[in-house]
Amino acid sequence: MKKLLIAAIGLLPLVNLQAGDWRGYIELEGTAFFEDPAFEGQSNSNLSIAAEPEYIKEWNRGKDIFTFKPFYRIDQRDDNRTHGDLRELSWIHAASDWEVLAGVGKVFWGVTEAVHLVDIINQTDLVESFDGEEKLGQPMIDLSLIRDWGVVDLFVLPGFRERTFPSEDGRPRFAIPIDTDNPIYESSAEQHHTDFAARWSNSIGNWDIGLSYFYGTSREPRFVILPSAIDPVTGTVSETNPLYEIINQTSIDLQAIYGSWLWKLEAFTRGGQGDRFVSAAGGFEYTFVGVRESAIDVGVIAEYLYDGRDDEIGSIEIRPGTAFSTSPFQNDFVLGTRITLNDAQSTELLAVAIFDLEGNGQSFTVEASRRIGSDWILALEGSGFSNVSENTSLVSFKKDSNIRLKLTRYF
Repeated sequence: MKKLLIAAIGLLPLVNLQAGDWRGYIELEGTAFFEDPAFEGQSNSNLSIAAEPEYIKEWNRGKDIFTFKPFYRIDQRDDNRTHGDLRELSWIHAASDWEVLAGVGKVFWGVTEAVHLVDIINQTDLVESFDGEEKLGQPMIDLSLIRDWGVVDLFVLPGFRERTFPSEDGRPRFAIPIDTDNPIYESSAEQHHTDFAARWSNSIGNWDIGLSYFYGTSREPRFVILPSAIDPVTGTVSETNPLYEIINQTSIDLQAIYGSWLWKLEAFTRGGQGDRFVSAAGGFEYTFVGVRESAIDVGVIAEYLYDGRDDEIGSIEIRPGTAFSTSPFQNDFVLGTRITLNDAQSTELLAVAIFDLEGNGQSFTVEASRRIGSDWILALEGSGFSNVSENTSLVSFKKDSNIRLKLTRYF
């Protein structure tokens, strides 16, 4: 990615910057934790600042678009969270029935609220947010064929981005430190492996449908404990290494609108990480519009999460070479609400609770935002955990309930 950033800077003098549009944001973030940390080196508070400018230039009557979007964050505590990324550096050319994107881009697939199972093109930027919403830029060529019977996207993905993880001083983090300097790859090409993906999407009546296929390096690593990481006397593990395997994944996402009902489903079947398994998430959102003759809309969210893998992190025997996953949502129920005031300040609130139906605990998230003037947004985010079992990957975060305040200036 450093080479791509250098190339981007080298290309900028060739672009007439005054002929395009600059926009973006700068953000101040503060986080406070409710309990003392579980691990040495962590703190009860944290400050950081981030910026994401964006330059867009259109020409050829809007048929060609150049986008440049870098990102950088400076974090008070976590050296891994002090990081930069090239979110986008792309050229798009659009014709009447086809479109091509070349460069570094971001692609989103998915419809459900709690998880985005089918969203596999871009790597998760986990140091930014543990909810998986933030993504790293992905080198790609995307050819879109626009037909009456749907849109077909064909992707060539030259180069792999490793997942970011918090450092030992970061909070929250996994109980076993992750050695990001020494990842393990199934492919001999390692991060230079070229991946491929295809997607068909269409709207039929009230239904939005997507069918996708991916072949390449898994964005979601499993983990391996090397012999050198195990203390021969105490048996304690000092670190684990991310394992990036070659997978093939077929997925579907569905969304349907019937009046005030929004029905959602995401599911995939994946091979290449041990035995083939299935994962799915589905449910609905029902919106009460204009509650008590006001401008307020209230949505009720309910989803079910299933994963065919075991939550292995708390139950595996520590053996050298053992590969295990950290997926926490095998059999879970999601209940939430979305409140939109529809006021001049665009005030919104989203609250979600996830209940493990096997008795392994609950997790909670709250997101609220309100615009201040025309250029500022104040956002409040909170997350919490309760009754977390020792046999789940969420056990690493059971003391990490926190509240986060963000003040963002858009330009």
